[in-house]
Amino acid sequence: MGFFHGKTSKQTFRVKKLLKLILSRLAIAQRPRLACKSISRGDVSQLLALGHLHRALLRAEQVIEEDNMLQAFDIIELYCKRLVEHAAQLDKPQECSEDIREAVAGIMFAARWCSDLPELLLARTILEDKFGSDFAAIAKEGTGIVDPMLVWKLSGDKTNMELKKKVTKEIAAENNILVDFSEL
Repeated sequence: MGFFHGKTSKQTFRVKKLLKLILSRLAIAQRPRLACKSISRGDVSQLLALGHLHRALLRAEQVIEEDNMLQAFDIIELYCKRLVEHAAQLDKPQECSEDIREAVAGIMFAARWCSDLPELLLARTILEDKFGSDFAAIAKEGTGIVDPMLVWKLSGDKTNMELKKKVTKEIAAENNILVDFSEL
């Protein structure tokens, strides 16, 4: 847990450096996802125009997946910024405010889901050292203090038919295409 002030300060400095690196990598990781989302939306539109509703619904899963990951990236970015700004609190995990603990738990949970951000795993290891294995276990499961929205965005069901219909309807409306889901 870092009973020696020097060790803890070095860990805090290292995790702060990793979080800044994650922030810069987030901008890079978002670009291909934005492109993929745009292409998938275009595919859904084209499939609907051709009358391939079932295939359009399947492609809508990709739109949902990319959108969820982009929204998760936004949450992770907020957490990283919060932890960088308040890094001094990480030296005394027992005295951390609730929002810092939520940010730490969110980073720990997201590490397993975001292969685009390998530094999250390193940051999780340091934070686990600081906050303890019990806190880390709860955070990794996505329970307790972890934001339920982040958990849903990263691990939620992307094959939910109602959600796919909603996305498909939105894309159809944007492109003035009439959609009839009664044939499903």
